[in-house]
Amino acid sequence: MRKPPIHKSFRNAFRGIFMMIKSERNFQLELAAFLINLFLIFYLHLSVSDTVLIVMVSGGVLAAEIFNTAIEKICDIIQPEFDERIGFIKDISAGAVLLMAAISVITGVMVYWKYIFH
Repeated sequence: MRKPPIHKSFRNAFRGIFMMIKSERNFQLELAAFLINLFLIFYLHLSVSDTVLIVMVSGGVLAAEIFNTAIEKICDIIQPEFDERIGFIKDISAGAVLLMAAISVITGVMVYWKYIFH
């Protein structure tokens, strides 16, 4: 199969992100948190290195949520009925998002602490 032109690949990727925004509540909440972080980056005048940390962990949470949703959708197609094995896979995938979110909160506290309380 021939690869599509690069502009179509980008269009498809952006369509996937817009589908996530439109249909996934957790992604919407995580995107809102990212936007709050962007505001705080400018409001508190974060250093470049602190900005990179915040953007990286925030992006990591969003990417983890996209992967989690993809895994869940694939599992639902493969096995629409309840299956313990599928439940295990979904729980692991959700756990990865939770772990990334926890790491991002810890990173946020460590970075913002010095700007807010010093």
